[in-house]
Amino acid sequence: MKGFVRNNQYLSLCGLNCKLCPMNLAGHCSGCGVDNQSCKIAKCSIEHGKIEYCFQCTSFPCDKYAHIDDFDSFITHHNQMNDMEKASQIGIPAYNAEQEEKRKLLDFLLSHYNDGRRKNLFCVAVNLLTIKEIENILQTVKSDKDFQSMGKKEQASVIAKLLQDIAVPKGIELKLRKK
Repeated sequence: MKGFVRNNQYLSLCGLNCKLCPMNLAGHCSGCGVDNQSCKIAKCSIEHGKIEYCFQCTSFPCDKYAHIDDFDSFITHHNQMNDMEKASQIGIPAYNAEQEEKRKLLDFLLSHYNDGRRKNLFCVAVNLLTIKEIENILQTVKSDKDFQSMGKKEQASVIAKLLQDIAVPKGIELKLRKK
């Protein structure tokens, strides 16, 4: 969007974790900024003095955020409001450090256990589960000799099941929610 520039590509203006998005991973989107389509929230930021994050605005949360985390786009919006609150509380450098760690875990999952059908699942899982939960899964399979002898497709299924086993009791659905 013309006149709108983002320096932080880990956390968007509106609270999305852009580096955990399949569109970003595939190189189809570099996050919010000049080369992307018009966005009502980016326009609002420009009108409010080019604030970097909506939580910095005195009007936040405004009507633009009504039901914002009810449905997903290419990336989950499930924790969008919670993530902005967290970033506000712990600070952007600490939040970005967590996102960098999550991106490393996502890259690892995709490079080692993606059977060609798990990109969205892994993106949503890494976005919604904690770093510790993902690390525990990876530690579990690393020490499992049976797992190590499986083919990539079987390993992908096991990883998917382990992610679901953590998500379901927490009421988390590891798929994008469409309208």
